[in-house]
Amino acid sequence: MLILKSTEQKKDAPKLQSINSWIPLLFSLSSFPFDPSYFHKIHINPPKEHTHTLSLSLEMALKLSLHSDIRGISLFDSTRGSFHQQRGGIISSRKEKRRSYFRGACCSVQQGPPPAWPGRAVAEEGRRSWEGPKPISIVGSTGSIGTQTLDIVAEHPDKFRVVALAAGSNVTLLADQVKTFKPQLVAVRNESLVDELKEALRDLEYKPEIIPGEQGVIEVARHPDAVSVVTGIVGCAGLKPTVAAIEAGKDIALANKETLIAGGPFVLPLAQKHKVKILPADSEHSAIFQCIQGLPEGALRRIILTASGGAFRDWPVEKLKEVKVADALKHPNWNMGKKITVDSATLFNKGLEVIEAHYLYGADYDDIEIVIHPQSIIHSMIETQDSSVLAQLGWADMRLPILYTMSWPERIYCSEITWPRLDLCKLGSLTFKAPDNVKYPSMDLAYSAGRAGGTMTGVLSAANEKAVELFIDEKISYLDIFKVVELTCDAHRKDLVTSPSLEEIIHYDLWARKFASGLQLASGLSPVSV
Repeated sequence: MLILKSTEQKKDAPKLQSINSWIPLLFSLSSFPFDPSYFHKIHINPPKEHTHTLSLSLEMALKLSLHSDIRGISLFDSTRGSFHQQRGGIISSRKEKRRSYFRGACCSVQQGPPPAWPGRAVAEEGRRSWEGPKPISIVGSTGSIGTQTLDIVAEHPDKFRVVALAAGSNVTLLADQVKTFKPQLVAVRNESLVDELKEALRDLEYKPEIIPGEQGVIEVARHPDAVSVVTGIVGCAGLKPTVAAIEAGKDIALANKETLIAGGPFVLPLAQKHKVKILPADSEHSAIFQCIQGLPEGALRRIILTASGGAFRDWPVEKLKEVKVADALKHPNWNMGKKITVDSATLFNKGLEVIEAHYLYGADYDDIEIVIHPQSIIHSMIETQDSSVLAQLGWADMRLPILYTMSWPERIYCSEITWPRLDLCKLGSLTFKAPDNVKYPSMDLAYSAGRAGGTMTGVLSAANEKAVELFIDEKISYLDIFKVVELTCDAHRKDLVTSPSLEEIIHYDLWARKFASGLQLASGLSPVSV
């Protein structure tokens, strides 16, 4: 992998003008027309003679106004596992001092997809197009995100109303939601449960339209009366409804990570085309979104994602081989579902959030960092060009970021009875520490997949989801999770698609799950050495 890294300017270092003049020479490797002032980040294919041993990726982010920012070059030979200096290059390690996991991936010349919020967030005037309470659809209404969204609607009926609901198979809860919120349209993904839902609603004077299956979920997502769609379906199953909502011009309250992690290269240009706003509903990205409100263009320098550290933040590395499923499900701060709780223990959730932050805010991977913050009070931070740091603080309550995605750019009053105020004096102190890359190999895997781009990030996410499922079912060990993900990503290198279609994204999601399952059955995995 060919990587450009920041280094300090040496007295005898070439001037930026000289560097800028030799950049086009690198593009003799391709016939791509190059304008150095147009791109922030560029990928190139390797020369044919290196294709069989090296996978090359070139990052070029010359900040011409910062004369100390020069990028050096290093090569990673995945067959030998060592670094080699390229003649004329300036070598430095990642500023986070990460262990280098960078498995190569062949990347074509491409401009990255446009970020949802390029380092700043400014509300456009005249976007409000409805009268009375804001009409919303909820995809995944019986899950954690969906139920919390409906709690908010119930508390603020003057601000929001539900026009459509979609759920998977929890018909009992869905029927209760229909009776309470009276949506116009209801979908149940499991078609075999439609009759059961109709029976549960038989005595209801109000009769909504019911559409079964995946098509029903898509119709909920693009309901003509909805202004905003809350996407709470877990996994790649939420991608098609999100795409349908974007194509229908609906703003997205995004709680489905796969929409950007797997679908970013496809979804972001689509959202830009339809002038749709993607509003992050998870706590970390909502925190960043709140911090960048009103920033001038180019003000964002760095994103700092906070992590609780999960169930094993205080465990020694040597003890991780003894982890049981029950241990991984004991989150110190949050009450969440099994999958996300295990992801918090492995820190894969944070690795995936790094990729999501890259797509949402256009930040380079070198400018996205993770810190362990055990109290989970600061949900994330940003650093601006003048070295100021802005942070968003609040209790560990998912309703807060969900509410902000629904009300943005407004701030809605919330009663202290149901929304306790933050008392910093009672908290006492807030602490931070650097994450341990040996304890959490997930970080290196995520950064590597993010740098490869294209379908690699979706493969990473799908492989992790399958590995966590196998772990919860006690078919693999805790440490095997990292090995399954690494082997799946390695196997995908030769097939990576840099600018995938929706069909290719879904295809490789399914491929990754199948491949990861096959590893568990065929490879005789033992705990990976960390």
